[in-house]
Amino acid sequence: MREFRFNVFGTLIAITGSAGAWQAFHLGADGKRRPADFIVPSDIAEDELSEYLADLFHEQATPKKGTVERIG
Repeated sequence: MREFRFNVFGTLIAITGSAGAWQAFHLGADGKRRPADFIVPSDIAEDELSEYLADLFHEQATPKKGTVERIG
């Protein structure tokens, strides 16, 4: 199972699985994870995850935290 990590306007998010079977998690500073309160549609491709997260959470953007970046 693949894992993709993102910094979404200052919030750490992990997306695991593959297209058609995504699972989203919030990552804590202590290394723990909890299920996220949103879903990633099955038709989102791996290379579209960053754009999807930016579209979903655009209202959380601030001048200092204005991007979605893939980590690692």
